[in-house]
Amino acid sequence: MKIKENSHRYIEWIDPEEMHSTTVLWLSELKFMRDEQLFLNNLIKHYTVQLVDSKIFGKSKKIVVVLSKLEDEVISLMKKVQTHENKLEVMIDDVDQFELEKAYRDTHRELTNTIAHYKEQYREIKTRLFELVSKVIKKEKQKRLLN
Repeated sequence: MKIKENSHRYIEWIDPEEMHSTTVLWLSELKFMRDEQLFLNNLIKHYTVQLVDSKIFGKSKKIVVVLSKLEDEVISLMKKVQTHENKLEVMIDDVDQFELEKAYRDTHRELTNTIAHYKEQYREIKTRLFELVSKVIKKEKQKRLLN
C-alpha cells in the first residue's frame, strides 16, 4: 500500500483536545466502514450467482479481493487509532516530555495520512462494487420483464 506523504506541519500546533476529537472521529468512521463492509459482504453473497457470470467474473473477483484486504486493514487501523488515543495522556500530563510529545504528534500525522488513504481506497472499491451490482440488478430485471 503506497501512502501519499502529507508535508504539512500543522499538527505541531494542534492542541490535545483537537487531537482527541480527531481520534474519536476516526474511530467512529472506521467502525461505520466496518459495519458497511458487513453489508457489502451480504450484498455479494446475495448476488454471488450473478457475480460469477463469466462476463463479469474478473471484475467481481478483483473487487472482492480488494474488499477483503480492506476488511483486514480496517481492524488493524482501529487498533492503531485506539492505541494512539490511549497514549494521549503524554500530551496533557503537564510534564514536559518533548521526545514523547513529538513522537505522538508524528504518529498522529502518520495516522492522518494513512486513514485518508484508506478512506479513499474504500470509497473507490465501494463505488466499483455498487456499479457492478447495479448492472447485475438491471440485467436481472430485464430478464424478468422478458419472461
